[in-house]
Amino acid sequence: MNRDARGGLLRRHRDFRLLWCGETAGRFGSSVTAVALPLIAVADLHAGTFQIGLLSAAAWVPWLVIGLPVGAWVDRLPRRPIMLASAAASLLLLAAVPVAAWLGALSIGLLLAVALLVGTAGVFFQTAYTAYLPGLVGPADQAEGNAKLHGSGSAAQLAGLGSGGLIAQAAGAANGMFANAATFLVSLVCLSRIRYREDPVPPRERALGREVVQGLRLIAGDVWLRTFVLHGSLCNMVLMAYQAIQIVFLIERAHLSEGAVGAVLGLAGAGGIVGAAVARRTAAAIGTARAMLLFQLGLPTLALLIPLTGPGAGVACYVVGAGAVAAGVVAGNILRATFQQGYVPADLRGRVSASGAFLNYGTIPVGALAGGALATAFGVGPAMWLATAAVPLAATTLLLSPLPRLRELPDRPAPRPAADAAGVPAVPAH
Repeated sequence: MNRDARGGLLRRHRDFRLLWCGETAGRFGSSVTAVALPLIAVADLHAGTFQIGLLSAAAWVPWLVIGLPVGAWVDRLPRRPIMLASAAASLLLLAAVPVAAWLGALSIGLLLAVALLVGTAGVFFQTAYTAYLPGLVGPADQAEGNAKLHGSGSAAQLAGLGSGGLIAQAAGAANGMFANAATFLVSLVCLSRIRYREDPVPPRERALGREVVQGLRLIAGDVWLRTFVLHGSLCNMVLMAYQAIQIVFLIERAHLSEGAVGAVLGLAGAGGIVGAAVARRTAAAIGTARAMLLFQLGLPTLALLIPLTGPGAGVACYVVGAGAVAAGVVAGNILRATFQQGYVPADLRGRVSASGAFLNYGTIPVGALAGGALATAFGVGPAMWLATAAVPLAATTLLLSPLPRLRELPDRPAPRPAADAAGVPAVPAH
């Protein structure tokens, strides 16, 4: 690809533009669901805090159950058909929720099943998407591509969270799920129009189980992959602990309506847009390693403002605190994604991505259940204090890594690994 072509990546790369449109639409719909499903449970089914936590956990449980084998499957199969099938499945599942409401068949059990199955489709989509992107976009454009995808994803999340409550208030929480289903239709159409075709995947002789173990060993044996996975696992757990109860918290503590809840979540989500906008410039100015510490350790300390949220102007505490966390998460994700795409060999990306996601996302249902359990045992306010206090504590794991001693993360691609004594490749530590 010619980087000297006029215009940015979105303007000059048709296939990336289609992927970007499809991913952005899916992010918007997922954000609507993040608001709509708990609102359906609270407003229509009168669910308690533990049930809300269980609902949040259900969407992430598939990472624990199938995350590892999916990574090996993705490395054996073309990635785009996997993404198409995943988007189609999500479309049908989400459209089933309002239909069930019309038929009087809506229940917590149904919502849990939908969250679980949509989460399963998401495992396949996310793993395939992560492995597909570096082939679609050349190495020289990957940093720009990651920034645009994460930035637009944050903007879509902002719009989805902000409109999710309004849609629920105007059309009913269950009917709001049609908005999410429609976004997966957009994603399906965009992905189907991409012209880029992957190279044929050579047949593999190694057993699936051995490839799963290989992915875990690659992470365990490399200091950088190990550091980021450990940090991500702990942070995702504590972040989900407070996010699982945030809607109930805002309704009870700030006395917000359904529409106002969505607006407040949307304002906080704007922090992600800021993070995407400043990630690359900050890394260029102070170094990628130092920028990671700033975004992943410095900004999350403002999460301690969230429990101070109250009615009226007190809502600003939530917006500032959650907005700072969102900025740090998105900026850190951009830097980490760009690093990993160049660091990991192409034929191992699916396994490394899925193994990392298994460990990162596998803690999310634990955090969701913990948030719901804490709120049930101690009340929503004390639970929010405990959960948000753990956010900066989890990020201190980066201080135990080589990160504080460096200015830049390793920027050269890892050489193609040679087999170790057990016949399993390993990415050499830097």
